[in-house]
Amino acid sequence: MIYVSDQAKTRVKSLMEEKKFSTEDYFLRVSVESGGCSGLTYKMDFDNEKKPMDQEFEDNGVKVVTDLKSFLYLVNTTLEFSEGLNGKGFYFNNPNASRSCACGESFSL
Repeated sequence: MIYVSDQAKTRVKSLMEEKKFSTEDYFLRVSVESGGCSGLTYKMDFDNEKKPMDQEFEDNGVKVVTDLKSFLYLVNTTLEFSEGLNGKGFYFNNPNASRSCACGESFSL
């Protein structure tokens, strides 16, 4: 399962409204790619096309889709959102990560 915090839900819904994306047709796609200073980096975007091996979840009213390989890195991860002077924007609270970089954009297992 991939979880979505209340703050992330509010921001995702707001961005979808700004882009005029229907929540029936579009979803949040999250993935993990090689890169970053710790070896793996998160990627997040809106999408409306599912692929054959996609894993689909819905939490807190937000539909989240990820590919099977990325899901292995994202099990029980929570998408968070923080704003303010020290806010990070969107970030992932990943209990599987053994190490992350100072910027919080990459991690390793």
